[in-house]
Amino acid sequence: MATTTTTALEGTPEIKVTPKVTTKKTTITASTKLPPNPFVFEVLELANKQKTIAKRVEVLQQHRYDGLVSILIWNFDEAAISLLPEGVVPYERNEVPIGTDHTSLRKEYTNLYHFVKGGNDSLSAIRRETMFIQMLEGLHPQEADILTLVKDGGLERQYPRITKGVVDTAFPDIIWGSR
Repeated sequence: MATTTTTALEGTPEIKVTPKVTTKKTTITASTKLPPNPFVFEVLELANKQKTIAKRVEVLQQHRYDGLVSILIWNFDEAAISLLPEGVVPYERNEVPIGTDHTSLRKEYTNLYHFVKGGNDSLSAIRRETMFIQMLEGLHPQEADILTLVKDGGLERQYPRITKGVVDTAFPDIIWGSR
């Protein structure tokens, strides 16, 4: 946009040019920044928000840890047979503020073998279900939700963009069907 003014000394018109300000168009993409030691639900939510498979794979690889991989294997590997009854689990959600009285799947994943065939077959069904409920009650509510989905192989209901194909691409070292 140009404006015309006259200078007092010369009486000639002076043209002042206002520079055009260009704004860089920014596209909003899901950040790949998570806090140190993120919860499983934080990693899965971030990966699920990504628009491309490559970005989902990148998020999963960047935040890989044994608990996350264990959850994904239990959910997607047909050889990992859950010994828990399907459906809703009767437990009390741990609603205390984050950081005060929660455990996480990052710590509890070592106990997941109790709940799949071939893990600890000597447990009675009652003891196994009691242990599972106790684990859920100690977890952050969103992590407990993930665990209840995983036991039935239903993780894709909450995270539809996290598929076996995405997991297989992100973690090619997983050997499927060897449980």
